Amino acid sequence: METMIYTVKRIDGDYAYLLADEHLELGEKCVARALLPEAINEGTKLKYELLQYEII
Repeated sequence: METMIYTVKRIDGDYAYLLADEHLELGEKCVARALLPEAINEGTKLKYELLQYEII
């Protein structure tokens, strides 16, 4: 499974919209905030690995 790095582009209620740093062609990814670390803000960098998100 590939490790992906995302940037939180925007937060809208219970959802956050992420943009893959190295794969801009993928567009925005909508993720439920319950699956993300509590401390995220717009601009936060996240690492996605083994089905988990971690702030980097």
